[in-house]
Amino acid sequence: MSNILTPREREIFQLLIDNYNTKDIATYLNISEKTVRNHISNVMQKLGVTGRASAVVELIKLKELSI
Repeated sequence: MSNILTPREREIFQLLIDNYNTKDIATYLNISEKTVRNHISNVMQKLGVTGRASAVVELIKLKELSI
């Protein structure tokens, strides 16, 4: 299972790993906080997990992200 994430989802989760919060990510990417939350929710649904931290752990396990 590779390329689970869209380029934007990958960008958002990389920023989460870099300790950005939703508001910071929205500002940095010039999108709304709701859009950031929607991307995060979509990824959590794809992975079948219930939290951001769980999503990050799964994405690292799947080698979609690295820290």
